Amino acid sequence: MKKQRTVAVLFGGQSGEHEVSLVSAHAVMKALDPEKYDVLPIGIRKDGRWLAGPGAHAALVAEANPIMLPTSFISASESDVTPGPVAHLTSMVPDSGMPSVARLLPPGIDVVFPVLHGPKGEDGTIQGLLELAALPYVGCGVAASAVGMDKALMKAAFAAADLPLLPWLLVRRRDFDRAPSEVCERIEAALDYPVFVKPANMGSSVGVSKATNRASLRTALVEAGRYDQRIVVEQGIAAREIEVSILGNEDPLASTPGEIVPSGEWYDYEAKYIDDASKTYIPAPIDHAQTARVQELAIKAFQAIDGAGLARVDFLLDKQSGELWLNEVNTMPGFTPISMYAKMWSADGLAYPTLLDRLIELALSRTKE
Repeated sequence: MKKQRTVAVLFGGQSGEHEVSLVSAHAVMKALDPEKYDVLPIGIRKDGRWLAGPGAHAALVAEANPIMLPTSFISASESDVTPGPVAHLTSMVPDSGMPSVARLLPPGIDVVFPVLHGPKGEDGTIQGLLELAALPYVGCGVAASAVGMDKALMKAAFAAADLPLLPWLLVRRRDFDRAPSEVCERIEAALDYPVFVKPANMGSSVGVSKATNRASLRTALVEAGRYDQRIVVEQGIAAREIEVSILGNEDPLASTPGEIVPSGEWYDYEAKYIDDASKTYIPAPIDHAQTARVQELAIKAFQAIDGAGLARVDFLLDKQSGELWLNEVNTMPGFTPISMYAKMWSADGLAYPTLLDRLIELALSRTKE
């Protein structure tokens, strides 16, 4: 009988997207075929401590901020996430003050599925640890994860690949703290209101604000600065939000595009995860030429950061001119069956459990290559 693979699913983490990760990981662990895989849950608490075992997910859900969790997830998880035994994995190498890789990662793991969103998980840090441990893992490598997490580095890579970008500026938090009026004047000289202000390293719209005047710009810069010392300010336009899923390593495929119509003025954290009022359309109501263009640019963006395994690529389609602008690549997008990444592949006939199988095979293949 063929041996089942042991898949370690990493979730939680120390970023502002901790709760989003819990939702994604819950869906992944439920959908992994028990006939094929032994699932080892490994949770990373907000204080950085690691837990492993059947009860790890329930332990982190109990500690989570309920305001950041979708109501539908809380009610659903109560019936199928039960407390169980956990092992505290974090130990310290004597005299070094650094975590021991060997103790953080239990023996017998065949492949790791890091369902982590945001810094200290999606940014190359966990990927580097897994490289040191010589463990195959799902998703992008160290460099692609780091570039994909940092919006400024990402835009630099896109510009080098001659991909279409809206005007933007990088602001250092320290510069704003020292001379807020001068920074605001520099932004206003380069961009027109409205602008979007974002932490360079964050996702799920955490810390993101729309500014329409000087007062709201200053407020937005303060908010973004809570999450990062580098802040990206982007030109805002009246746009439709188009997304594409990417799957593959050296020869990636692009899914049928989808469109998101936010419940609010723009697609913020609440619209994404809390209020359930945003609408999605798959396929996106765009013509064949636009579809082909979106798919072509999505693959080029994925390759520009040396992506592997998966990503979701987001675009802005100008409502007036019809011009298409690349927004960002998300190297570990939300991963529930109703998340856009999975839904777009489902529209192409790739069911969620099969998608997970494919991602695991891509991880193992990449390690062999």
